[in-house]
Amino acid sequence: MSIPVTTTFEFDGHTITEYKGIVRGIVVRSPTIVQGILGGLKNIVGGKIGAYTEMCEQTRQDAYAELLKHAEELGANAIVGFRYDSSDLKDSSTEVLCYGTAVVIEKI
Repeated sequence: MSIPVTTTFEFDGHTITEYKGIVRGIVVRSPTIVQGILGGLKNIVGGKIGAYTEMCEQTRQDAYAELLKHAEELGANAIVGFRYDSSDLKDSSTEVLCYGTAVVIEKI
């Protein structure tokens, strides 16, 4: 099932027929040993830390997948008001949360 997602609160050419509620996906991840070593070395010399970028992108993708799964479980066929949020947790862990409102849309 392909679920369209938007940061806005409507879909052009569609009407929202039902609101299913808030959906979210959350993942907390810390770097692997290799990512930690590579990131630490890069931190010394400066520049883009590719190992951490990769970890963060994978975390966002996993949180997004959880969001879509949650919407499907509620019987939604779309998500409006989509947002990402992240925060650092103790010991180099990163939390990524994505959320929105699960809805049912129909073509006008």
